[in-house]
Amino acid sequence: MTTSDTANDPTQVRIAWHCTCFNVRRASRAVTEFYDGIMAPSGLKATQFTMLGAVSLMGPASVTRLAERLTLDRTTLTRNLKVLSQQRLVAISAGEDRRERVVSLTDAGQAALDRATPAWHEAQAALVKKFGEERWRRMIEDMAKLGALLNENS
Repeated sequence: MTTSDTANDPTQVRIAWHCTCFNVRRASRAVTEFYDGIMAPSGLKATQFTMLGAVSLMGPASVTRLAERLTLDRTTLTRNLKVLSQQRLVAISAGEDRRERVVSLTDAGQAALDRATPAWHEAQAALVKKFGEERWRRMIEDMAKLGALLNENS
């Protein structure tokens, strides 16, 4: 079967459009772009805001704990933390075990988080308005259940 044959195969089309992974990733990209557009004036991307927020909430935390909390693999988290560290928004230091890395929010990181929070609220409110409060709440609950269900089976 050639690529053009596959593109016209109803089974392949049905799989593509009904694939949970494809649809969740597509929605994730769209939501991220939506937040990034509104948050752009703050100087932070939505993913950076999330990471800084997690570090702020957790206090100094190991990269491993942060990765678990954010459900990210350590490599992806480390790559993103490196950017935040270069911008002096987080500090990364050795933990009790020299192999462990501990991440903490700097004063500049807290200031960036404070600056970006109103834009995040604006993006959040716009999304809730777009979906309606009840539908948005169900969507959040469903995503939390999906994540929990998948974590139970890992």
